[in-house]
Amino acid sequence: MSRTANRLRITRRLILMTAGVLVCVVALFGVTLVFGGRFLVSWACFGCGLLGGFVSIQQRLNTLADEALDLLSASWFQIALIPVYGGLFALALYLGFLSGIVSGEAFPHFAIPTFHAPPTTADLQAFFSTAYPATGADLAKLLFWSIVAGFSERFVPQIIGKAGGATQD
Repeated sequence: MSRTANRLRITRRLILMTAGVLVCVVALFGVTLVFGGRFLVSWACFGCGLLGGFVSIQQRLNTLADEALDLLSASWFQIALIPVYGGLFALALYLGFLSGIVSGEAFPHFAIPTFHAPPTTADLQAFFSTAYPATGADLAKLLFWSIVAGFSERFVPQIIGKAGGATQD
């Protein structure tokens, strides 16, 4: 199969797969927002990371070696893996923001409920239902960095590596 045919096949599959996953994420997101009255920040992060991963692989298609194009064009799984990694990296970064491991003026801040000592089940329920970005700008920062986490395959692993190194010092 030619490079052009492989790229077109991969692009079609990427669009179908990403659209399918986004429809599921938006449906779950909408159901919880309408019926539960909750904005699921984690799903918004995952969806943005997925989009970042989609854009990343789409941009790299022209520079991939023929062997990589052949592999991607032959396997739905290989195509799905890159955007899904993007979504998972966005979730890992979200946890980094919530924990304070990743912090600074360029990163989002969160309104997080305080825990009792020792923590209770009610504390966990409150955390998962009321820990939100502190402002609209913080929500925008979170979504931006979620796209970046999906787009740059090395960004979140580098942060994790640095955080791990900092805890060992």
